[in-house]
Order: sequence, then structure tokens, then C-alpha cells
Amino acid sequence: MKMMGKTLLTLLFLSSVFSIASSRRRHSNSNIEWWCKQTPYPEPCKYYMKLQHRQHREKVKHKSEFRAVLVELALERAVVMRSELEQKQKGMSKKQKSVLRDCLKLCDNTVFHLNRTLEGINVKRRCSGFDAQTWLSTARTNIETCKNGALELGVGDWMVPRERSNVTEMISNGLFVNWGLVGEGEDGAGAGAGAGAYPRWVWVHERKLLQSSSARIKGKANIVVAKDGSGQFKSVQAAINAAGRRRLKSRFIIHVKRGVYRENIEVDKRNDNIMLVGDGMRNTIITSGRSVSDGYTTYSSATAGIDGLHFIARDITFRNTAGPLKGQAVALRSASDLSVFYRCGIQGYQDTLMVHAQRQFYRACYIYGTVDFIFGNAAVVFQNSLILVRRPLNGQANMITAQGRDDPFQNTGFTIHNSQIRAAPDLRPVISSFNTFLGRPWQRYSRVVVIKSFLDSLVNPMGWSPWGDSTFAFNTLYYGEYRNFGPGSSTTHRVSWPGFHPITSPLQASPFTVANLLAGRTWLPATGVPFTSGL
Repeated sequence: MKMMGKTLLTLLFLSSVFSIASSRRRHSNSNIEWWCKQTPYPEPCKYYMKLQHRQHREKVKHKSEFRAVLVELALERAVVMRSELEQKQKGMSKKQKSVLRDCLKLCDNTVFHLNRTLEGINVKRRCSGFDAQTWLSTARTNIETCKNGALELGVGDWMVPRERSNVTEMISNGLFVNWGLVGEGEDGAGAGAGAGAYPRWVWVHERKLLQSSSARIKGKANIVVAKDGSGQFKSVQAAINAAGRRRLKSRFIIHVKRGVYRENIEVDKRNDNIMLVGDGMRNTIITSGRSVSDGYTTYSSATAGIDGLHFIARDITFRNTAGPLKGQAVALRSASDLSVFYRCGIQGYQDTLMVHAQRQFYRACYIYGTVDFIFGNAAVVFQNSLILVRRPLNGQANMITAQGRDDPFQNTGFTIHNSQIRAAPDLRPVISSFNTFLGRPWQRYSRVVVIKSFLDSLVNPMGWSPWGDSTFAFNTLYYGEYRNFGPGSSTTHRVSWPGFHPITSPLQASPFTVANLLAGRTWLPATGVPFTSGL
């Protein structure tokens, strides 16, 4: 934990610097110069703050005010970026159209989350510092996802907006300052609730219902979807659309009866509190076959795309049938904050599960894949789940994770806890012909920890793989293993990178638990899903 210790000392130093600053008073320009020099990206900070001060001519007196200004400036730049994208809608190729659809949606989501953050920190402290860090992390991830989609379809020069760097840099400045505020003692609990409490969005009758049996939950369904016509709808998306038209956004239960539903589904960011309940992961299956080879971006290839807050899925499977030959093909993509997937199957090959952003919890799930098959930049814990590695293409190696944290102050990372990593049936006969690694660094500050899990013999003794032939992120990533067991669990021959940590104490492992990575004690009890809060 040497690296984490240095980071903590740095944060304490920066926090003390900010505390001194909050009591100083300066003339407007020197005031701006001083504040901006403390951020990772001082130049855009100074430029846009000076523009704003021409209108307001107010001095920043405290870092909480500075945070609000930075978020507001990031929001202004994101609106400009969205306008840039909207002007690109004529004379496009199919690939350009695919990328533009994603980027417009992702930019709109960024505006949404920056607005949400600004409102939360300004209006009666409607969110905690931990919430704000999550939403700012999400806003930054959205912009990077737009860029990645353009690059993977070869239209990066045409599509990536000029404002992208300004937006990401201003969000990073906001992340940095907000992190300092959290470190000084602002409430770190998610959803603005105290430890062990139920968040405000859960009503008493909802809590009691969600904690009851699956049969009772299905009996209280608002809508039933059935292939045989015995429900109100035959398609899952039709039911989701109907839920989106309701006025009161309390918990809305959709019972999806047994059957194979061949469709792509989307839960919009404003369609909150949706719960999909199937008849078991073997019986209720939502499936499609989109892939990057067919002209979709990785983001838009998803069979199921979830953005609405507080989403819950139980007893259902999300599948992508594109197969190993078609490259990236997502079965489930989630950016739903405070979301839960319980007893779900998630099946694909490359890029099966895109845990895109925000706080997510997976319990008793079966996740199948080959290359980078759990990827994204959420804060996520996989608990009591079975991770099944499939046979890849000849010449490929399996990479279980590719975590995408690209800013050191994003509160994101993957934890695999009390789970099992095993070979799927198609890999078992040829297990010695393919290398399988726990992960590789997709971005500079990639962070993955495996805790108290069974690792079968398929896991390569090195444990972790570089990105290609490079030394990319060796010093900045954080990969940890704590008290794992099984034939693939020994850390004796693991990589010697500065960022790899064979964790030896509970204190070092505890930041990656449900309680700390997800602030799970404040919201998971209300979902009715079992969970382990600590180690």
C-alpha cells in the first residue's frame, strides 16, 4: 500500500493548502489566479473563471464556492460541446451517424449529471460529497466514452468535438476540489443518508415489498410482459416505455415471464426506479446480437442499456449472441446509480458487461466472457458471483477485467468479493492452450481488487497482463489481491509492477468493500438483496 500512502499524504497536504486559502482575501484577478493554481488544469480554470467574473465580479472565499464555480463552468462547456455535436448532423456516413447518436446521448447525460451535482451542492445540501464525486466521475466518463466510440469506428478526427478537452479538464478540476472537501469531513455517505438508514427515495411500502419473496414481488407487478400474450405487453421495451410515462416515479415493477425476448432495451436516465423481475435466469432471457463488426459502437452494441436511477434486475439473463468472431459485443451496459443485479445471467464473449459508470452492486450473478469482458468505469462490487471464462479465438488471451479509471480523483473501481473465477464448459478441455488474466489497464488509473475469492487453475501465475507490449499505467494503476484461495490464487509469481499489491491486512482491503466503495449500508438494505457490508 505504499502508493496509497503517498496519495493520502498528498491529499492531506492539498487539503491543508486549501484550508489556508479559504481565509485569504485577494483582489479579483489574483484571487482567481491563486485558486486555479491549486488545480490539475490551471489554464482553462483561469480563462473561464475570468470570463465568468466579468459578469459576477465576486471573489471566491471558500473552496466550497470554488467547487460550485468549477461545476458551473464545466456545465457551460458541456452545453457548448452538445451544440457543436448538434451541428454535425448533415451528410454523414453510417458509422458517423452511429457515433453521433452515442455522443449526443452521452453529452446530454453529462449535462444532466453536472446539473444534478450543481443543484445538489447548492440547494440545502441535497447530496453528499461522495454523491458529487460519483456524479462528476460519471460526467467525465461520458465524454471519454464518446471519444472512444469515434476512435473505434475510425471517425475520431471528424467526430470528437473541439470542446472535449475543456470539458474533461474542468470536470477533473471539480473532482480534485470536491475530493478535498470530502477529505475534510463532508458527509461521505451515498444518497445523503446516514449509515444504516434508508435513502429518501425509498418509501416504507416499497421497502417492505422489496424485502419480500420473488413470488410476492411478481404478484405486485405493475405490468406483466409475456410472449404468449397473457400480459399487458409482448415486448420488454414496450413495458419500459409505458413505465416512463408515469407521473410518480416511485418503484415500478415489470414482471417478465419466461421466454426468449429478442430485442434491445433501453431504460432512459429519467426513467427511475424500474425493477425487472424474471422467472429465473435460465427461463427469462433478453437477447440480441449487435457488435462493433456490424457497425455499432461498443456502447450502442448493448442488448440492454440502463441509465435510470435505482434500477433493479432479478432472476433474468441478458445475452449478446454476436459470438467471438465479431469482436466487441455488449450484453449489459449500466450507468444506473445505486443499481442492483441479483441472480442475473450476463452472457457474451468480448466486452460482455459494460459497468459504465456510477455505483452498482451484483450479487449471485453468472458472468460469461473472454476479452475485457467486465469493463467500464463504475464503482462496482461483484459479490457471491460466478465469473466464467469462455474459449476465445485462437491466439487470444482472456482478460477478465479492463477497468477504465482515467482520473486519480474518480471514486471508481472494481471489487470481486466472495466469488469464483472458473473456466466455462467450452474452455475446460483446452484450458492449457489459452492464457487467462485477472485484468489489464485500460486507462491510467485502472483499479481492481479481488477479495476472498476462489481462483481456479486457469488464472495465469502472473495474474495481470500489460496493455499490449507496453508498460502503460504500471506506476499509476492499483491492482490488489486479498486472501484468495484455489490453485490460481498464489501471488508468488505475480507481476512486479509498482501498482500491484498483494494485500495483507484488513485495513488495506477495507476501502474496497460494499460499505466503503459503494456506501452500500445507506441504500442496499432497501433493495431487499442480501449483501456483505465488510470483508
